[in-house]
Amino acid sequence: MIHTTMYEPDITVIRPGVQRLTAQNAKVFKDEVVALVNEGSTQLVVDFQEVSFLDSSGLGSLVGILKKVGLRGEMVVCGLNSEVAQMFRICRMDNVFNIYPDVNMAIQTLSERS
Repeated sequence: MIHTTMYEPDITVIRPGVQRLTAQNAKVFKDEVVALVNEGSTQLVVDFQEVSFLDSSGLGSLVGILKKVGLRGEMVVCGLNSEVAQMFRICRMDNVFNIYPDVNMAIQTLSERS
């Protein structure tokens, strides 16, 4: 389901691989990303550029991944369209996640923090 790209230093960009991250596929998404974290990926960028819709289950999967990353690393999101960004605001997840306009900005920021 997910598509990943590795960047230096140790940054993994994750693209959900679906247009709608909902209750129907959120668990699979979370499980696949948690497997990456268990394998040592701790600097994560979740790119939502191809995601047109996100529900509370999709947000819940992100929170679960963030908890798994914990203090070992960082997870940021980018590429939110207006509907997905609105969902983040409604659920106040814009206060939980660092949000960047695009992948390049997210990678640059994580690289500078490493």
